Amino acid sequence: MLVIDCVRCIPGTLGSGMALEPDRLDARRRRARRRRTQRRLFAALACVAIVSLVLVVAGAAGGSHTAGTHTLRIAATAKKVARTVSLSEPLPRHRHAHAHRAAASPGSLPQTHAYPSGKTAQFRSLMVALWDGVVHDSLDRALPAFFPKAAYVRLKAITSAGSDWTDRLVHDYHLDIAAAHALLGRHFANAHLLTVKVISSYGHWIEPGVCANSIGYYELPNARVVYREDGRIRSFGIASMISWRGVWYVVHLGAILRPGNSGEVDEPASGSGASVYSGTC
Repeated sequence: MLVIDCVRCIPGTLGSGMALEPDRLDARRRRARRRRTQRRLFAALACVAIVSLVLVVAGAAGGSHTAGTHTLRIAATAKKVARTVSLSEPLPRHRHAHAHRAAASPGSLPQTHAYPSGKTAQFRSLMVALWDGVVHDSLDRALPAFFPKAAYVRLKAITSAGSDWTDRLVHDYHLDIAAAHALLGRHFANAHLLTVKVISSYGHWIEPGVCANSIGYYELPNARVVYREDGRIRSFGIASMISWRGVWYVVHLGAILRPGNSGEVDEPASGSGASVYSGTC
């Protein structure tokens, strides 16, 4: 019995109690080695990923060699993206209000006592619109040069001022544009505007209460539209222009009073013609 017991205490003999310990230790060592290998592999992969990212950023930055340049270019790109995004957002209310004011009709603003000039860029642009309407026989093209409806409604002390503007003044303006277009004849495409002559001293102030007006304004009679057609200088008159906020607008093109429902041309002439003063409302 004593010999048998001693034999069981010797590792690797017929007994099994102590013989399993080395296998377990080897298994643990193998697992530990695998974990260390995996950690090292993950660390190596992470380093490769970081290096790749740096190379991509460097390429996007245009091949710069300094970290400071990378940072500046990336920041600039971020700002550009931020600006692009902000353009798609609704404008603040004050911006909407500013845009609305910029596009407001002159007639929606109050009258002033400023005396108009016939030499400003704004006046020239209005006369170009008038001429464009005459050449193309188009009321729509010529309408910007006409006295604004909202201003007329504020100016006139009569009922249905809006209807009077549409049914009488604009109606007559349309007829007179057609008559001026007919004056150009079949060679209208060869006619070119030279100038609109304004005799500034002819302008006079119409007081409120005169001619059924509730607001004062300046009136200017008999300006001259001077043009060249087929090598010859010709002209016709603008019967009456009146002011709103320091700008001349056409209110009667061919005639102030007319015998019937037909268009008229005011004093057509060869050459630049001559303006004659006439005091009107």
